Amino acid sequence: MKSFCRYIALIGLLTLAGLTSFAQQTQKMYLSGTGSDKTVNWQFHCSAGRNSGKWTTIPVPSNWELQGFGKYNYGWAKDTARGKEVGQYKYKFKVPASFEGKTVQIVFEGAMTDTEVKINGKPAGPMHQGSYYAFKYDITSLLKFDGTNLLEATVAKHSANQSVNEAERKGDFWIFGGIFRPVYLQALPVQHISRVTLDAQANGSFKADVYLKSAPVNSTASVQITTLNGQKVGAQVNAAVAADSVMHLQANIANPKQWSPETPDLYNAVFTLTQNGKVLHTVTKRFGFRTVEVKQRDGVYVNGFKVKFKGVNRHSFWPTTGRALNKLRSIEDANLIKDLNMNAVRMSHYPPDDHFLDVCDSLGLFVLDELAGWHGHYDTQTGTKLLKEMMEHDENHPSIVLWVNGNEGGHNVELDPLFRKMDVQKRSVLHAWEDFGGFDTQHYRDYNYGIGTYDNGHSIVMPTEFLHGMYDGGHGAGIDDYWKMMLANPLSAGGFLWDFADQGVLRTDQKGRIDTEGDKGPDGIVGPFHEKEGSFFTVKEVWSPVFFERREIASGFDGVFHLENRYNVTNLNQCTFTGKLVRVSDTYGKAKPAELNIAITSPNIKPWEKGDLKVNMPSDFKSYDFLYITVTDNYKRELFTWSWPITKPEKVARKIVVKDGKQTINVTGVDSLYQVSANGIKLWFSKTSGMLEKVENTKGIIPFNNGPVLQEGANNFKNFTQKLEGKNVVIESTFDRKAAYNTLQWTIYPTGWVKMQVRYFPGDYFTNFVGLNFSFPEKEMKSVEYMGSGPYRVWKNRMKGTKLGVWKKDYNDTETGQSWNYPEFKGYHANMYWCKFITSSQPFTVLTDDEDTFFRLFTPKPHDDQWHNYVVKFPSGDISFMQGIGAIGNKTLGAEDTGPMGMKHIFYDYEKEPKRAKEMNLYFDFSGR
Repeated sequence: MKSFCRYIALIGLLTLAGLTSFAQQTQKMYLSGTGSDKTVNWQFHCSAGRNSGKWTTIPVPSNWELQGFGKYNYGWAKDTARGKEVGQYKYKFKVPASFEGKTVQIVFEGAMTDTEVKINGKPAGPMHQGSYYAFKYDITSLLKFDGTNLLEATVAKHSANQSVNEAERKGDFWIFGGIFRPVYLQALPVQHISRVTLDAQANGSFKADVYLKSAPVNSTASVQITTLNGQKVGAQVNAAVAADSVMHLQANIANPKQWSPETPDLYNAVFTLTQNGKVLHTVTKRFGFRTVEVKQRDGVYVNGFKVKFKGVNRHSFWPTTGRALNKLRSIEDANLIKDLNMNAVRMSHYPPDDHFLDVCDSLGLFVLDELAGWHGHYDTQTGTKLLKEMMEHDENHPSIVLWVNGNEGGHNVELDPLFRKMDVQKRSVLHAWEDFGGFDTQHYRDYNYGIGTYDNGHSIVMPTEFLHGMYDGGHGAGIDDYWKMMLANPLSAGGFLWDFADQGVLRTDQKGRIDTEGDKGPDGIVGPFHEKEGSFFTVKEVWSPVFFERREIASGFDGVFHLENRYNVTNLNQCTFTGKLVRVSDTYGKAKPAELNIAITSPNIKPWEKGDLKVNMPSDFKSYDFLYITVTDNYKRELFTWSWPITKPEKVARKIVVKDGKQTINVTGVDSLYQVSANGIKLWFSKTSGMLEKVENTKGIIPFNNGPVLQEGANNFKNFTQKLEGKNVVIESTFDRKAAYNTLQWTIYPTGWVKMQVRYFPGDYFTNFVGLNFSFPEKEMKSVEYMGSGPYRVWKNRMKGTKLGVWKKDYNDTETGQSWNYPEFKGYHANMYWCKFITSSQPFTVLTDDEDTFFRLFTPKPHDDQWHNYVVKFPSGDISFMQGIGAIGNKTLGAEDTGPMGMKHIFYDYEKEPKRAKEMNLYFDFSGR
């Protein structure tokens, strides 16, 4: 049987004079704009909803809801009832003279959903069904080359094909209508290259299938590999064209630079069709040399190294333009994903814009490219067509390492063999949320996965969605536990967080309100306009390829840190390490801020090996408060800045708190209260409970009171007495092993400073949080300035991502994922040294000499969902000082299901002996300074 293919080995360099100078490239003319940032107005008519029933104009590309037409729809089944608008488009254009005599195609990169195209009143071809796929028609015979042409496109938002609606429009995401990706004409020689598929392996093996259209028998197909700046790599490969419609070209390149997220090196392959020395057509494809291998019951290997995917799911989305994007948006998205120290992104739940894949190629991100399907799938005929369109559009991107056939039940299994048949690289196919093809990708499993799955199974473990973010839960909350487990499990290939950005759309019908459809859309690590929430920095630290083992800076500290290199190919000597000693100011101006930069030699630590980093600390380093170490990669991208305390809270408190003074303290008993006056400050304490009832100074009342109240412990302070100790007044309770085992002591110094010491026992073996509460009217709080970890709040299961320093935060009532004024004001803050509360009347300051103290600012507005997983418990009162704080859940998991850090605190001792009690010391300055 005659073969339709011919393999031509690389045999030498053949130069055809004039090829470069006279090569015929495919010509392109945009009818629309090139993206959401550069649009062209077309005539437009919408059949229903806002601004319907009349001809006007609309920018193309765009989604018409964002332009004031039709109705907004958020997934599920709403589309069938509300989303049946039809948009009619018209656009007049002239064809360049240079297009005449060529094959002219019209290309739609994406239209939602059913699209019928006419040129000069005649159909360009059959209706296209499917939103996210580039499709084209040969319109050569329909064009007027000597006059004006009319393009008409009718786009039905709801598909006439129910399987398309099931796959695309009933998902858990916003659904839109319109021509949302560019439309253009492309002119090719009649005898041309219609498609190129290539496979470039890490060892330099290069194979390409070149599909030819109307190629003459005596023509030649060739390929020349070059660098991106045009330098030739290896010899040109040539093949004589016989009657074959597909030519196979093969070459071997010695020692090519390999493509990976750490080394995204790219080349060009220049394909040329010639006849008798005359160039008929030239096509250039950008590619990378890399090998993807799936080893069953082992893992995914790229270029020989085993991959742990650190990934996120990404929708093609922007609040003001919907799914209509542009290359700058793609660059921003990819850079933010790289800034998170991620190496992978999943296209959820449809193929992306071509420019996003271009950016993933050039910046270095593994991609899981996905055929749409969300609990429903395309019928086989439709799916086959759309799969072919996706494959032809995306197949040559080196960033794509795996395909995904639908999501969460939206898998048409009849399409599975077609992926391998159509893909020259034979990349593996996943079913997201299913144990299929050797991959267990099940979504949102508990940290304790259970019998027969994940840790106890035999498939490669790679959840294509895990830690489902919602509001401030998920992503950072629990990821440290999950990642430790993923690193330890040889069958784990990492996973993909859900998801990248809050799906908040600007409602042009609601005065510009950002709508996340309640709790359905606020799932991102960043906000709709890419605002960074606290989890952004937690993920950044946890997924840093440079890992610092825990190290305390204490007596005998020698400047050595123990590191692990979690890169796959990069030695840490290629990174840049910089150190900085920092002395921060305090709220009283007693400490003068200072910084000292420290030169650090990057350590020679190979991938996945451990080693030491030596920091040459100056002899006076203990005079500084904090040490910072910043690591940047070999592309100057910051991996993270770590911080360590040098000065402990006790030293800071000792420097700030003034105890000794010549002032006289007056104490009087008024009914049930002790009234203490010192240096212009008046304090009232309950004789019964010991609580601070009232504070006043010469400027007026400070409404900080009703504390301390123990949280999840017995408020059994009893039998208070008052005495003098030198010049100090001491008011304290009496310990009783059964009735009053928690004790409270107030010490008032002549200077007006006040010390509170509480010794207490948590109320139960398991407890949500541990600490003390006070009251303060939220409406009077303006801001805080504090020394500690910041600027973002923390949760018990999201402690990483902050930095030690002095932070200023203005009051806000931000609801994470519903409003985006970050960092949030309310919540828990870690590693308190001191905090100055700036109020509408006068400030007051609280210090501690204890390490690991949290302070809590009010209670964020409560959120909930139908599963009640997210619910966050907060202490009573308004301002708290805590030694144990609560964890946070996410949309699919309660806090305790996200790992050990999400579990309740344990206090083991019920003996209630004073020496076993927890202790908290706080100092208060109510002078109004």
